[in-house]
Amino acid sequence: MTHYAGRCLCGAVHYQIDAEPLVARICWCRTCQKIAGNGTANALFPAAAITVTGDLACYVSTADSGNQISRQFCPACGSHLFASSSANALFRVVRIGTLDEPSAVPPQLNIWTGSAPNWACLDPALRAEVGQPPPPAVSGPR
Repeated sequence: MTHYAGRCLCGAVHYQIDAEPLVARICWCRTCQKIAGNGTANALFPAAAITVTGDLACYVSTADSGNQISRQFCPACGSHLFASSSANALFRVVRIGTLDEPSAVPPQLNIWTGSAPNWACLDPALRAEVGQPPPPAVSGPR
């Protein structure tokens, strides 16, 4: 079984993932730019495969789609770790930079390129989506 581990900047929150990512991407939506000052590298994993140790704070906002987005971060150091959408509770967004081995999950596409600033470094080898692509197919518990 594939194992990934990660943590926040201060180490108060640790997590383990026992699954392969469903997709990995660099997001250029305006919200991600405000979170990171740039595009954010993130991967979608099955939510049930993620185990978290430590306390998380949460900020909930409404996306342009109308979905509720919950962004979870370390209350001590502020590291943004996860996000989830009310549209699909079966997966969770993990910020690739918080993985202990971020090179293990390379991005496959750029999303929200229509919102990217003109100075954005978009890898031409990656597929580009102007907006939000449909979520990956995920099967629920049986």
